[in-house]
Amino acid sequence: MRRPKKPHGQFRMSQLVTTYGPGASADLPKHSVLIGGLEQWTPGPAVAEPRLVAKIQQLFPDLQNIRLHAPPPAVDDEDEASSGVGVWLFPEWFLTVTNMAPAGAQVRSRRLVHRRNLIQGKYQDDTRKKHEVVPVRFVRACVHGHIDDIDWYRFVHPPGDECRRPLWLDERGTSGDVSDIIVRCECGRREPISTATVRESEALGWCVGKRPWLGRNEREGCSQKYRLLIRTASNAYFTQSLSVISLPDPDELVGKAVDAVWEDYLQYIESKEELQRDRQRKEKVMRALDGFTDDQVWGFIQVRRSGGRADRSVKQQELEVLAASGAESGVDRPEGDYYARAVPAGALKGKHIEALEKVVLVHRLREVQALVGFTRFEAMAPSTDGELDAGVQRAALAREPGWFPAIETRGEGVFLHFRNDRIDAWAKRPAVVERRRALAAGFDAWLHDHPQSRRQFCGIEYLMLHSLSHLLITAVSLSCGYPASSIRERIYARPEGCGILLYTATSDAEGTLGGLVEVGRNIDKHLAEALEVGRLCANDPVCAQHEPSDPHEQRFLHGAACHGCLLISETSCEMRNDFLDRSLVVPTVGGDGAAFFDLDGA
Repeated sequence: MRRPKKPHGQFRMSQLVTTYGPGASADLPKHSVLIGGLEQWTPGPAVAEPRLVAKIQQLFPDLQNIRLHAPPPAVDDEDEASSGVGVWLFPEWFLTVTNMAPAGAQVRSRRLVHRRNLIQGKYQDDTRKKHEVVPVRFVRACVHGHIDDIDWYRFVHPPGDECRRPLWLDERGTSGDVSDIIVRCECGRREPISTATVRESEALGWCVGKRPWLGRNEREGCSQKYRLLIRTASNAYFTQSLSVISLPDPDELVGKAVDAVWEDYLQYIESKEELQRDRQRKEKVMRALDGFTDDQVWGFIQVRRSGGRADRSVKQQELEVLAASGAESGVDRPEGDYYARAVPAGALKGKHIEALEKVVLVHRLREVQALVGFTRFEAMAPSTDGELDAGVQRAALAREPGWFPAIETRGEGVFLHFRNDRIDAWAKRPAVVERRRALAAGFDAWLHDHPQSRRQFCGIEYLMLHSLSHLLITAVSLSCGYPASSIRERIYARPEGCGILLYTATSDAEGTLGGLVEVGRNIDKHLAEALEVGRLCANDPVCAQHEPSDPHEQRFLHGAACHGCLLISETSCEMRNDFLDRSLVVPTVGGDGAAFFDLDGA
């Protein structure tokens, strides 16, 4: 491990949570490294967010006293006592920069050499000439996150052959494609790199569980086959993170409302139906519980009687607070975590507003995101409830983690709360039921190609809201002052209610410019623009008529969706651009009649 007096490179604090966490490969100015485990990090300031800690505790039930800390801040080059993030040199095999093939040869040959054979960081040939080297771009890894250098001698030679003559990488053509690269030994044996790309190939051997980011000899049991990995490829590292919006405790809000009428009325309630009758007939109960749904109130009554607190998902708690926002929620101060105001019902006008129950202007919000693990080769997105699967094998950030890196950002947003009756009536239409069948068939085809995945179909309500969210992000980015890549989404599709939160959150003041709050005040205008954009795609009719289960296109998680219409920056999308279909939102040239908004009849 390198613990230099002066840093070899720098990352932004947010990058250490979203991109370059423990186990990630990074190219520094003079070295290629793996970011070390949390034991090699100096924790930054503590980050307080009890709800997020509770969710992490569910993923790691054996850990005690879990803490959240910011990543180490930038270190001063002149401060020899400062420390930050430790790194490990990886890979340990290098290639000469210069082409060492004979003049006139139709191939580019470069010497493949191990770190221990370098002299002062350079390769010295038989004539004592020194050559610059670069790290080899090919390594081997498995789906459990383990990673290791390729055993190049074993790759070229059959079992039992102990030849250790010099190795070369021969490249034909100029594309750098693996089909044009051959590993050659001076004994005469050759093996193309493409051998390792064949599905179920054992060319790279079986994984031995190496975790070099945690220590030189750190490993764990594994039964996977090694797969070829280009260390700088996009599938080399997928972070697994949990995030929450810092909101007032929903139990505290509904609790105050229930307490106001508990002694006289609610303590005698025996069923949700009786609660509904009291809310309709008794004015005091109606006023006290205004803004809360029957499910919220009845749920709190049951929790209060049992003396416990129901375990709810991240998004369920957020939805309860956002949906209950009244004329003013939270505290309006510059450093505040949450402040929101609902747009008065009379101020909402337009032909699309009838689908909305409420529009909430979130003037201030705080988001906390924590890194809890990572995967390689395949990203594992959270569920639609914002939860990570506790049964998934994620690669560890430390041998014995006692803390997790987290970042807090502040910004603003707008929340659209949809009417449940409109969503339910739409979901029951025959055309929507048929469209759900087609989209579910696509998901089943995807699951067939990913048998180890624990992912579940998201549901037709989520698909519609998710697709509308992407259309809105594209539309509002043209006028709200934020680029589309800076606007993020949270989709709520639950039995208690449905909604979309569009928000922006940054580590500085740029996330509170007021542009998204202004969007909420003119939401019908922006909805109309978003729906009009969604009606026609530059790739229609191919896009609109795409069949999700088509094995030739291999776009199993998309309906009418492509880069020309719905796909946006993955930093904005909570599902990594999966589960999208604009035909559920607006009529398209596909004409299947499943659109939530009937623009032609409006």
